[in-house]
Amino acid sequence: MRRCRRWAQPSLLRARPRPSRHWALPAPSWVRALSALSAASAAIFNEVILRPSTSPPQKTLNSQPSLLAPHEHPDVLPVSPRSQRGLPPRRGHSAPPLSADGGGGPVMAARSGAAEMRVLLLLWFAALEGAASSEPSLKCEELRMGQYMCDEPKIDNSTQEPMNCTNHTAYVQCLPAPNITCKDHLGIEKVFTGQEVGFYKPIECRNVNGYSYKVAVALSLFLGWLGADRFYLGYPALGLLKFCTVGFCGIGSLIDFILISMQIVGPSDGSSYIIDYYGARLTRLTITNATFRKMQTYP
Repeated sequence: MRRCRRWAQPSLLRARPRPSRHWALPAPSWVRALSALSAASAAIFNEVILRPSTSPPQKTLNSQPSLLAPHEHPDVLPVSPRSQRGLPPRRGHSAPPLSADGGGGPVMAARSGAAEMRVLLLLWFAALEGAASSEPSLKCEELRMGQYMCDEPKIDNSTQEPMNCTNHTAYVQCLPAPNITCKDHLGIEKVFTGQEVGFYKPIECRNVNGYSYKVAVALSLFLGWLGADRFYLGYPALGLLKFCTVGFCGIGSLIDFILISMQIVGPSDGSSYIIDYYGARLTRLTITNATFRKMQTYP
């Protein structure tokens, strides 16, 4: 009989919940900080807003019985039946006197604590506003992609490079997007409408000195065996040698044509060819110690 009763108990027949198969991943640090901040805000809201509206019940003889009479008890004040039901006192009857300490008992203590919490909350919000206002204003040069638009550079027809190109650098004007607040190139902070110039963005340009790429390729193709291409690019010694040997019997003319076409051989002064700005330009890639190398991964 005991075994039957034991098996018949509802607590033993209750089905156990199956363990979850999903593993809980550890939350990132910023998620934990955000949850802690939300919990602190909820606690402050409960202390400041909710608790003052519900005052703790007063001590009465009914809730805390004692052998002493109401007028002889040192801590408990006599409470009328209307005050026990939460009703205001009748007209002509005065409210019960405060306690001997003059503070109103636990009710006044709770109200003073709530007032202190309100003051602390106001100070906290004032500190946050001061920290937000003390942040340095953003410069227009520090805007992200999509927050500004730069104009196309103005191209010089004679050099096929951007105008005012000095030290391999030219500048184009950039317009911040509407409703963007930042400091412009003069250091003035203002709200942009999409029509004002916020800053000038530097772009790379090449140093040219009058040597045309098309002319060099044409001379190498048709008059390379006479050394005209080398004379044009500023190599008179090699041009004279090619003229005397008829382009090294044609082999030197073919090699120079390939080198000039691939822009490996350029002018002798170190400048670049004049090539159309939006034409087929060759960009030479080099690797230095400052070059970022990405780790190659294999499948």
